[in-house]
Amino acid sequence: MFNALLVEKDEESGKTSAAVKQISDDDLPEGEVTVAVEYSTLNYKDGLCIGPGGGLVRNYPHVPGIDFAGTVESSSDDRYSAGDKVVLTGWRVGEAHWGGYAEKARVKADWLVPLPEGLDTRQAMAVGTAGFTAMLAVMALEDHGIKDGPVLVTGASGGVGSVATAILAALGHEVAGVTGRPDSADYLKALGATEIVAREDLAETTKRPLETERWGGCVDVVGGAMLARVLGQLKYGASAAAVGLAGGADLPAKVVPFLLRGVNLLGIDSVMQPYDNRLRAWERIAKDLPMEKLDAMVQPATLSDLPKLGADILNGQVRGRVVVDVRG
Repeated sequence: MFNALLVEKDEESGKTSAAVKQISDDDLPEGEVTVAVEYSTLNYKDGLCIGPGGGLVRNYPHVPGIDFAGTVESSSDDRYSAGDKVVLTGWRVGEAHWGGYAEKARVKADWLVPLPEGLDTRQAMAVGTAGFTAMLAVMALEDHGIKDGPVLVTGASGGVGSVATAILAALGHEVAGVTGRPDSADYLKALGATEIVAREDLAETTKRPLETERWGGCVDVVGGAMLARVLGQLKYGASAAAVGLAGGADLPAKVVPFLLRGVNLLGIDSVMQPYDNRLRAWERIAKDLPMEKLDAMVQPATLSDLPKLGADILNGQVRGRVVVDVRG
């Protein structure tokens, strides 16, 4: 028997509850590889799955946790052997499939990636899905050419934004971090931001489809009106990598920035990324993310902390990265 955060649903009331309980290997879903999980993280999707589900959870009882890192315990797939260090993000693990909020997980071998050299399992989850997504966004901007001038990061004090800020600064770019929390300014500057932009400066739509060219690129986790506003401020040929919709799924924008400034809107999906690009991203993380900056982002937690933290992240009250030691 081992510990897991189990989310259960009362069929009569429809309400869910989450608590640490004991489960067995026989309870785990099917898969080729069983992993002794060491660390997981807390993401917005996890908050939804710990709570009412947000439409993401199909069946109860359920073990959330959309990512994890640990050691292979057993494998029927030749690519992995007992003792191998592995990391998993995406593939709807923690949503449709039981995830990382347990001391063991059983998953398909295709979903795993070998832990890159230079990272341990805790560091990998200090990066986690949010950092992996941030690196995918940075790589997409690079592939399309980052222009001169500051690179804007919206939602900069959150998980994706924090890692994106640190990576871009380490690569030598000026970084402008957007935040609605004035007390986050010192935190963002410590990560490498050279400019702090108040959220209200970009939160309102404008009738002007084009404004003064300001940004050489953008990693956007907000979407909605803010992304529409940013598109009109990008420099000629610059790109915005869209990774989230914290500000809404609608995009009240005009096509003028695309036609007259040749800007690019790049969609970033971290869930179904092909294996080769996953490897590329994790290798870049090990190479380009300053590990000393990770500690400034990390809030440690255990499984028993997750019900409260899940509610906190949905209310925008979690800064940086929450790293969950599932063993204690």
